[in-house]
Amino acid sequence: MMYEGIVQDLIDELGRLPGVGPKSAQRIAFHILAADPADVRRLSDTLREIKEKVRFCAICGNVAEEEQCRICRDPRRDLSSLCVVEEPKDVVAIEKTREFRGRYHVLGGAISPIDGIGPDDLRIRELFIRLSDGGITEVILATDPNLEGEATATYLARMIAPLGVAVSRLASGR
Repeated sequence: MMYEGIVQDLIDELGRLPGVGPKSAQRIAFHILAADPADVRRLSDTLREIKEKVRFCAICGNVAEEEQCRICRDPRRDLSSLCVVEEPKDVVAIEKTREFRGRYHVLGGAISPIDGIGPDDLRIRELFIRLSDGGITEVILATDPNLEGEATATYLARMIAPLGVAVSRLASGR
């Protein structure tokens, strides 16, 4: 069923979000319609603000509100150890373990020929620029334990090997 004008526009826009199907989009739209105007205004302001204030860290590619993210600004981090992840959400997951004290490099995805994503579409060139100064002695590949993540890790391991940097793969619990 199609709704009138702006209601259908909202459902369509919400349905474009990842993981939000048509029924969820409709449920969210009607929740917003029934919500307190102050709550909706807060959501609207936050959406606007995130686009104005949040960027990607100039060093690692993580989300940041400044030129560099808080991890890259932290002088206590181990500069010799680098953990390579696909997305900013992966940084959060690893940070929650409180085990890793180095820095990160966010690729912005994984190699996926089916989706038309090759090495040039990711932040791989930036990774090798970081590795070229010789300060990094260990790289931990923490890409997802799926086909694309494994392909990306294998590709990176092959490319990094000639640099003489220790490379390991984060255990995926399988």
